[in-house]
Amino acid sequence: MHIPFDNSYAALPDTFYTRVNPTSVKAPKLLAFNKNLADELGISAPDMDQVQRVFAGNEVPQYADPLAQLYSGHQFGNYNAQLGDGRAILLGEVIDSNNLRRDIQLKGSGRTPYSRGGDGRAWLGPVLREYVISEAMHALGVPTTRALAAVATGEDILREQGMLPGAILTRVASSHLRVGTFQVFAHRGQTAELKTLTEYAIARHYPDANGPMGLLRAVCAKQAELIAAWMSVGFIHGVMNTDNCSISGETIDYGPCAFTDDFHMGRVFSSIDQQARYAYGNQPNMAMWNMAQLATALVQLLDDKDAAVEEATAIIHAMPDQIEAEWLKRFAAKIGISDPEVEDTDLIQGLLNLMQEDGADFTNTFRALSTPNARDQFTDRAAFDAWAQNHAARTASVPDATATMNAANPAVIPRNHRVEQMIQAATAGDMAPFERLMKAFAAPYSLDDSDLAKPPTRAEIIPATFCGT
Repeated sequence: MHIPFDNSYAALPDTFYTRVNPTSVKAPKLLAFNKNLADELGISAPDMDQVQRVFAGNEVPQYADPLAQLYSGHQFGNYNAQLGDGRAILLGEVIDSNNLRRDIQLKGSGRTPYSRGGDGRAWLGPVLREYVISEAMHALGVPTTRALAAVATGEDILREQGMLPGAILTRVASSHLRVGTFQVFAHRGQTAELKTLTEYAIARHYPDANGPMGLLRAVCAKQAELIAAWMSVGFIHGVMNTDNCSISGETIDYGPCAFTDDFHMGRVFSSIDQQARYAYGNQPNMAMWNMAQLATALVQLLDDKDAAVEEATAIIHAMPDQIEAEWLKRFAAKIGISDPEVEDTDLIQGLLNLMQEDGADFTNTFRALSTPNARDQFTDRAAFDAWAQNHAARTASVPDATATMNAANPAVIPRNHRVEQMIQAATAGDMAPFERLMKAFAAPYSLDDSDLAKPPTRAEIIPATFCGT
């Protein structure tokens, strides 16, 4: 098997990580392999048996340099000074066909020095959830980590639900640098390491950024784009802790995430988010909060602390306008406006208010706007008709409004009940629902499988999602 590793993180000082090999498993079975992504990464293999061994952690490929990364982070607002890859191992990096550096990481590959008493494993459900949703997000046009492979381990692991089948996900990312990676060195007062990390991050992700504040400004801009993208497809991350916030601007760590069905700004799915900290409508605030923690770390690198704090504060305080601009761009396209004006915010918000009051389905309502059937999504059709009249007046002179809407509004998304049904089937050994979802989500803006576009019945509603650990 050939993986063209070109490792840079492993060349950093060993204070950034611990070298550790994945733990072998008893009976690996390859469940899914993303051949198109493998080709993009320059990966080739003579047979699937070796693919299975490598991505199960039973064979370390040539030129890999396996390691677990160190980081810390705020978890639901509380700082945890020692986190790190407790069940993930970075095999190494490749330069892909687009000349971009990408990490290849095993998730669920056994204990590391950062496991904190955990088993270092993952069970099948969260592995397939992340595989399906991350690939769907990519097809939806949302920046995200990617799924390269899923392998069943042939071993059961203990979780709150009892003994469950184990699995390993191979994840691909622009990097696994997180806000928490900066926090751990700032918290420890390790300024030399923090400086090295900052220079590495700039060189890898934002080569045009000028120093620590330039990095902060660039990361804030990426986060603004990401949050707007999430909200435009009804996505709720569920656990926006600083250790789950990638500085590259990719969605990372699909734990108790979900897509909303009936729309509500306060929608929460995560079973561990008891205070609705990471609710759908609060995600912009939490992105700002996370960026403030990054700023707190980076100001330590500047000699004039007062000036640094002033500049960092200005950068963070600019984020609401950045997010709002990105949000307007995304949501205006969803109602057919490719060149929005500030006044269009009221029109968009008017529709969202109607949807929330009526319990209308988020995805299907927006998708139906390009058809005569949008009013069927509402029980209060008179209220929708009044909004639709204003919408028609606004878009009357807009060229290609229908095409703009169809390009911005997916026909299918990974609905929570369908993902859970897939997991239950896979746990019983049936991968057909997984394959069906993967086929549909490869082209989410077309409607080849109308059944997957249906919202859940009352009996199918999944009110809470759970973290895989």
